[in-house]
Amino acid sequence: MIPAVGAAMPAASGQRQPSRTFRLREETGRAAGLVDGLDAVRQAVRVALSVERYHWLIHSWQYGVELSDLFGKPLSYALPEIERRVREALLQDDRVSAVRDFTFTQGRGGRVTAAFTVETVFGDLRESTEVTI
Repeated sequence: MIPAVGAAMPAASGQRQPSRTFRLREETGRAAGLVDGLDAVRQAVRVALSVERYHWLIHSWQYGVELSDLFGKPLSYALPEIERRVREALLQDDRVSAVRDFTFTQGRGGRVTAAFTVETVFGDLRESTEVTI
């Protein structure tokens, strides 16, 4: 059936999709069991922050975070960029409503740890990511 020109498209239901997914075991790199709610969002945040955007063809260009090009940049440029890029990457998920309260800790070898709070529809969680600058 070919739709008629000017025919109205059905409206999206606006119903939130379930967040249940396979649990990824970080220590073994395998999927085992299921995870839902805040734990599913925590897992999604960790995976999104571990994927470099535009690097893997399997992921859409909206997925992941751009951090590798910050290597060699001055801290005055890199820290606000880390904050912006992490926020942009995580807000792609409709379960995440805000990313706030960034703190930065400078380590050895040009490593910077960014810690932040992720506000989700299931509650808040505290996460961090490490970037080599």
